[in-house]
Amino acid sequence: MKTYRVGILGFGMIGRVHAYGYATLPYYYDPPPLSARITHVVTTRAETAEKARRLVGADVAATDFRAVTENPDIDIVHICTPNDRHCEALLSAIAHQKHIYCDKPLVATWDQARQVAATLAGYRGTAQMTFQCRFFPATLRAKQLIDEGRLGRVLQFRAAYLHGGNADPNAPARWKLSGAAGGGVIADLASHVLDLVEHLAGPIDAVMAETHTAYAERPSAETPSHKVPIDAEDCVLILARLQSGAPGTIEATKIASGAEDELRIEIHGSQGALRFNLMDSHHLEFYDATAADRPLGGVRGWNRIDTGQRYLPPAAAFPSHKAAIGWTRGHVACLANFLQAVAQGCTAEPGLDQGIRVQQLMEFVRQSARERRWVKASMSSSCTSSHADSLGSGRGRSLGADCRT
Repeated sequence: MKTYRVGILGFGMIGRVHAYGYATLPYYYDPPPLSARITHVVTTRAETAEKARRLVGADVAATDFRAVTENPDIDIVHICTPNDRHCEALLSAIAHQKHIYCDKPLVATWDQARQVAATLAGYRGTAQMTFQCRFFPATLRAKQLIDEGRLGRVLQFRAAYLHGGNADPNAPARWKLSGAAGGGVIADLASHVLDLVEHLAGPIDAVMAETHTAYAERPSAETPSHKVPIDAEDCVLILARLQSGAPGTIEATKIASGAEDELRIEIHGSQGALRFNLMDSHHLEFYDATAADRPLGGVRGWNRIDTGQRYLPPAAAFPSHKAAIGWTRGHVACLANFLQAVAQGCTAEPGLDQGIRVQQLMEFVRQSARERRWVKASMSSSCTSSHADSLGSGRGRSLGADCRT
């Protein structure tokens, strides 16, 4: 069996999560989608690269991404760097036909996303975005119920991703609070929500947005006694309308005191409703509006489904279907989905086309906040290359289903 050689670009928190996925994959999937080994780790400093190399047991520690993206021995490239460093590495990996697993968002700006889109016609690798919130059993089951028509026509939705870390005025000014680095909650949190809303409820047609920055200055991460200006938003509130006409709200914030990692989504339809909260990721709640409500309420009411860790084969029953599920398990399932597509030589979903789509939605949200008006959110023709279309051909596929070659 071929062992795929993997290079990871960036080894902050998310780089560690990607590496953790490889380390634990054989426990969760029997058999694993493919055999892989992390051989190269790249960071901006030699000492952090070497520390990461030792941690994962890689062969090479480097400070130049080209040591991975232009290396003929590397099969798979993971992009886990700050957002403003994605584009150059992506373009290099695409040009060298690497398989690509890219953390969200795709890049830092819409112009960069257009550059990526322009290269996809000649790309023959398999690529996937790390939108891991699609890959909890609860959200997988939600997608099944919607596709089965159990909600009927979508009438309304509300979605939010709530963090509280920036409520503290002394929280340091790291890169995620820098507009130049591609930071802000639109990129960091709203990207997940925009993807999940379109995945479950349907395409977004228009947005009206308001952003807010809680503190104009924060302590420098390097020199806490020195204050630096902040130019990235802490909060975004969005009114949205789907192409179906259904209205909804989207919120992403890091100033929600008391919240930790609270992703919520509720979808209301003519025949039923769904709701999910990442802080209770073991359960999906489903309301069947067609159930009998007589006598005395009949059997109609919210059904709390124990989705737990009930993944489809080849997922193993580890640690147990009944065990409480954690945030990293969604990442492992997302990685497994990508690796299965690599092994079978087919498209992965969500692919780079969805990364481009979310990038465009983010740009529409920013435009709306600047201009204080509704902005149409239709997909740009500049992103509809033949390869981008083909990347989306596996839409809705989950691990264990047949790939489309």
